[in-house]
Amino acid sequence: MTPRYALARRIDNIEPFHVMEFVKRAAFALMASLAAHDRSASDELFLTFLPLIEREAVDDRNFVKKAVNWALRQIGKRNPTLHDAARETAVRLARSKNAACRWVGKDALREFAKPAVRVRLGKRPRGAGEPCSRGSGIKAFAGLD
Repeated sequence: MTPRYALARRIDNIEPFHVMEFVKRAAFALMASLAAHDRSASDELFLTFLPLIEREAVDDRNFVKKAVNWALRQIGKRNPTLHDAARETAVRLARSKNAACRWVGKDALREFAKPAVRVRLGKRPRGAGEPCSRGSGIKAFAGLD
């Protein structure tokens, strides 16, 4: 069974909150794995995952929450186009009133702000002590202040 076929089968089975924890976790783990390893997959495929990630981020079960976060981070590290889309999703999640959503969003934004990730995506890393026009830290990076 190819990874794409397996992913399609898992995504078809995702229904909000009515799926067993580990089935849901497996679906998001497959998304993360595809984002990290399948270089022939199109950006459109990963853009379709972002609404699923945003919808399921409310699930506060630990394994699901971690897998959702992992998928979002891997998609955001794939290329600059997906980084921008994933970052927008992470900002919306970080502003949510739901604690699980906030955790997923803020953790993804922390990952996206790391110098190694920014260099890999061709973005200029901020140096230590370099002033930021809107303050410093994760809130400034995400535009949350």
